[in-house]
Amino acid sequence: MEKLYGEQTKLAEENFRLEGKKVNTGLIYAIIQVKKAVAVTYQKLLSDKKELYEAMEKSCDLLLHGIEKNNIEGMSVEKVFVTDALQGGAGTSTHMNVNEVLASFTQKELKNKQQVHPLDDMNRGQSTNDVYPTALRIAAIQRLRELSEECAKLQTALQEKENQYDGIKKLGRTELMDAVPITLGNEFGAYAQAVARDRWRLYKVEERLRQTNLGGTAVGTGIGNSHKYQALVIENLRDITGIGLARAEYPMDMTQNQDVFVEVSGLLKALAVNLTKIANDFRLMNSGPDGGFGEIRLAKMQAGSTIMPGKVNPVMAEMTMQVSMKVMANDTAITMAAAHGEFELNAFLPLIADCLLESLELLTGTVRLFREKCVKTLEAREEQCKKQLENSHAFAVEYIEKLGYDKVAELVETSGSDVEALRKKLEEKDRDE
Repeated sequence: MEKLYGEQTKLAEENFRLEGKKVNTGLIYAIIQVKKAVAVTYQKLLSDKKELYEAMEKSCDLLLHGIEKNNIEGMSVEKVFVTDALQGGAGTSTHMNVNEVLASFTQKELKNKQQVHPLDDMNRGQSTNDVYPTALRIAAIQRLRELSEECAKLQTALQEKENQYDGIKKLGRTELMDAVPITLGNEFGAYAQAVARDRWRLYKVEERLRQTNLGGTAVGTGIGNSHKYQALVIENLRDITGIGLARAEYPMDMTQNQDVFVEVSGLLKALAVNLTKIANDFRLMNSGPDGGFGEIRLAKMQAGSTIMPGKVNPVMAEMTMQVSMKVMANDTAITMAAAHGEFELNAFLPLIADCLLESLELLTGTVRLFREKCVKTLEAREEQCKKQLENSHAFAVEYIEKLGYDKVAELVETSGSDVEALRKKLEEKDRDE
């Protein structure tokens, strides 16, 4: 099978042979979208090169529509874009992989009428340092929108449970200890509010990602291209992506500082924290079914033990918590990588890209599965909720305002576990007062 990439990609394959994850496909496609914007731009600016850049645009479309879908010589995305996710050079290897593949496709499109150079032609007026971070912004926005939509659906599912269980009274707990009466609906309402905040934060942070340094080339000064190119390429990229991208007022800032990705990752971590809280509460409320709280019943997804017949585990909640832990770990990696952007460039963008896009994709899938297979399918155990509430001292707090804290505490202490005796004593004291 013919290799569509060239020497620089082969060197990257050899140098970074980690046998781990390949570069995120979404990032590859975003780079190709940037390249298409470049091709469209040069069709307008370089009349003598119009045929070349028309062929480049067609090649971008061919790649964007999918190699497998078009059955291009039986190739797959994995066989064409081959660099490992973690690489030195601030993403240059991945960028060159795209340049070389695009040059090969463009050469075929031109039917070898002229030689196509991966740098002189496919990379004209560009640098890894403006193409790669711009593509990462595009890929991140596309995935943020998907995640935000899934959060909206999860919020709705939780609100439906809030309404459904509004009449089911249960024991509220603080620090895992009996506290005061609440409803099961109250708890789901609080969960919905937390997810609503996550949804709003993710929606708003897109504004910061829309600022791009495309056209800034090596360090953000725009060396190697023209002002006309810088204006047109952003305009064309907006049309191609459907995203309201804008050229940064100070492109050098965007080239060297990656704090925006840290901000986005921090919001993903906040979502992961809320998902962990909700999922863990579900595990506790589901615990038992006879020896635990047993206030809700999570759907039986699969057998829970190879030795204990009938045991069922809260696997969807456990999966959600593990993904959340992974997202928190990715946030730490992104933070460290962004902090090491020395002088005019951050060499560790590949790590930022890999962790950020992984977190976005993991969370999108997890929020969907958690909603479909955990939230929507769980059931309330109303009798168990009622039993635990009636067997607790939670009602005693209602008498504090009239009898005082110390008197109520004394009656709770002397009544021990006899709830009915406590109730009678409090009612008698209340009448006496």
